[in-house]
Amino acid sequence: MIVGVPSETFPGEQRVALVPSDVALLSKLGLKVQIEAGAGVAAGFPDAQYVERGATVAASREALFASADMLFQVRAAGAAHGKGANDPRLLRRGQLVMGFFDPFWQAQYIAKLAEQGVNALALELVPRISRAQSMDALSSMATIVGYKATLLAAMELPRIFPMLMTAAGTVTPARVFVIGAGVAGLQACAQAKRMGARVEAYDVRAAVKDQVESVGAKFVELPLETGNSEDKGGYAKAQDEDFYRRQRQLMSEVVARNDVVITTAAIPGKRSPVLITREMVQGMQPGSVIVDLAAEHGGNCEITRADEVVHEYGVKILGPTNLAATVPNHASQLYSRNLVNIVRLAVKDGQLNLITDDEIVREALVAHAGEVCNARVRELLGAGSATAP
Repeated sequence: MIVGVPSETFPGEQRVALVPSDVALLSKLGLKVQIEAGAGVAAGFPDAQYVERGATVAASREALFASADMLFQVRAAGAAHGKGANDPRLLRRGQLVMGFFDPFWQAQYIAKLAEQGVNALALELVPRISRAQSMDALSSMATIVGYKATLLAAMELPRIFPMLMTAAGTVTPARVFVIGAGVAGLQACAQAKRMGARVEAYDVRAAVKDQVESVGAKFVELPLETGNSEDKGGYAKAQDEDFYRRQRQLMSEVVARNDVVITTAAIPGKRSPVLITREMVQGMQPGSVIVDLAAEHGGNCEITRADEVVHEYGVKILGPTNLAATVPNHASQLYSRNLVNIVRLAVKDGQLNLITDDEIVREALVAHAGEVCNARVRELLGAGSATAP
């Protein structure tokens, strides 16, 4: 069987789905690897490195799709929002495509794949269980994103993060507030602490307090009822508007006293909750910075615009949507190993064997054997939703 690794088509996407060092791991499973010419160059992996480890270079993208039994992608055509427009017609019945599909926002694309008989495994849906930790690409990418968001904030802030004691006087440390203590938020806390900032963090899930404190941040506790704040997958659940209104009121003072606010609050399949209003931005000190990591689906800040830097009331609001792609070398290494670990579940003696009663495979498969097999995607299709819940 052949694993095909095409170049990514989404603008600014520099990651590659398989790195050269992992070619040997697939070979041990009885698989051959073929890449599209230049697929790894932007991430620092030239074609020669793949060839040295036993991969071949396809004559064209069309030839790659025609020969591959499995395709490794970072952003499958649905998640590339039409930028891989020709890819669907190149797919064939029985192929397995693995990558990010953005399935709850691209339900109609998943339905088309099912009609074609293509098997699709969405890495966003790998369950957060102990056995799947090595396959959790969302967490891998969130680690990169949290790190890079802190660097962006430091670059934009007109002061330095650490305290300095000099002959000219003492420079006080910057204050950083992280909203959302998932993987990205915790990494942002840890990075800001390493850079010398005073760090606070808040999460609707009070159970993460110990994790926040373990990376050197102070957990902000708000008097809110949060007993129903977490779903079975460990993600924050959407709350009603009254909850968010009260949360904003209580959080205003915390936001106002910080120089940097990094927001990470996302609800799978739903628009990002607005946690920072225009009035809260107006209450911040001039020169303050907000990095809104939820910008792709609306943003946590009322003023955020995706992939833009907005200047309001002397505050800079950044809305980056694909930060992992800006650190493509290490992001690709982590992502590649996530994929390889999943393949170990789906390949036996060099042959594809999708064991659908395995929890990891069952939860991540969105299209299989001609059917849309994810209940949430089926619900969206039944509601007539083509691109968003």
